[in-house]
Amino acid sequence: MMQPSLCTGTAERLARAALASITRDYPHKLDHVMTSDADARPPRDLHPSFHGSYDWHSCVHMHWTLARLLRRVPALTMRDEIASTFERHFSPAAIAAELAYLARPASESFERTYGWAWLMRLAAELEASGGEHFARWSMAVGPLARAFASRLLDFLPRAHYPLRYGLHSNSAFALTLALDYARVAGDDALADACTGQAMRWFARDIDAPAQWEPSGVDFLSPSLVEAALIGKLVDASAFGEWLTRFLPGFAGNEPASLFVPALVTERTDPQLVHLDGLNLSRAWCFRGIADALPANDPRAAVARHAGERHLAVGWQGLESDAFVGAHWLATFALLALDGS
Repeated sequence: MMQPSLCTGTAERLARAALASITRDYPHKLDHVMTSDADARPPRDLHPSFHGSYDWHSCVHMHWTLARLLRRVPALTMRDEIASTFERHFSPAAIAAELAYLARPASESFERTYGWAWLMRLAAELEASGGEHFARWSMAVGPLARAFASRLLDFLPRAHYPLRYGLHSNSAFALTLALDYARVAGDDALADACTGQAMRWFARDIDAPAQWEPSGVDFLSPSLVEAALIGKLVDASAFGEWLTRFLPGFAGNEPASLFVPALVTERTDPQLVHLDGLNLSRAWCFRGIADALPANDPRAAVARHAGERHLAVGWQGLESDAFVGAHWLATFALLALDGS
């Protein structure tokens, strides 16, 4: 299979999918606790910034997709259309409404922790991009990112156990994105909290049960996401030693279920299509693991080869126009191609 790359044509394709998604109101799945009849309101009223893409967190990370493409692909022809959409979605009134929604007592656990982490990742992308437009958008989104950072700082000391499954609440995934935000934003308190919690939760892990992966609706690999996170926190030598304890069969492509791309049997099912995302997120993790290992470690080549296989298979999911996948898969395709 030909390996995808972040050329202009690919960027245009991903941007079209993301823009169509964030401007599509329905169908929509709300994460919304209602306390009275007055709370029965449409998504656009509840979330003026992030009301498209079927659900709030997908809308957030599809905005990240567009921001990343704007920064990484200067020749993108859709720049003006994306910019005008951002001007609406990141207006002071829209962000104020998002903050007001968070202030509801019933919204205390809204989108914890997946949506929190993606909003911070979006803010980090806007801050890192530079230029007049990005500076304005970064300033607009900043208060929302800081609100979620504050929530994470409050939540982590109360979270005694990590969530290790391959779905939205995976703790290692949230810490990875939050840590990236903290480093870009210069939030030392959040960076220290994420690092400390990651080491408490994961540093002593051995013999990950990776032979049980994947579960039927995973879009994240619990083992690989954790490994990629640890690779961001320790030096290459220490990471190599940790990986030996955590995934002792890695050099031999074992367990096979971790290294063979997942089979996707139906792309019109909103849960089964998660496995396309799993193949793409595994590709992202394998690249991160390869980059974190010592340069002469043979497992780096193993990881890169596995990542290439997963990327090629996962890319096939973009051929489907079923909205259950189209509203989010472009993000994971971009992570696989260009995520750090």
